[in-house]
Amino acid sequence: QVQVVESGGGLVQPGGSLTLSCAVSTSTLEYAAIGWFRQAPGREREGVSCISKFDAKYTQSVEGRFTISKDNAAKTVYLQMSDLKPEDSGTYYCAADWPSLSGCPKEVENSRDDYKYWGQGTQVTVSA
Repeated sequence: QVQVVESGGGLVQPGGSLTLSCAVSTSTLEYAAIGWFRQAPGREREGVSCISKFDAKYTQSVEGRFTISKDNAAKTVYLQMSDLKPEDSGTYYCAADWPSLSGCPKEVENSRDDYKYWGQGTQVTVSA
């Protein structure tokens, strides 16, 4: 069983920055696709970003503001979020597709079914 643990959420003012971390218990990140999702109250969970050995992808609404990266040795994936907006608020979930050599899903936004393992989520609130 793969464990996925998110951390780093919190309250931030509009225009501010926050970095989320996702620690994964797979033997390696080399053969994994790791995705970040978010869910606001009353809304569907949507894909935000994904990283794999082959690619990194973003949903259009965060392009240029969010950066996904990974530390293979630490088996941790990071989501650096800047210029945050109130509409970025929600519970952020990390998910792992492992083992996988197919890279990130074709479409980041509607890719929930591509991931096998999920974390419990971390809350991000963007408010003045």
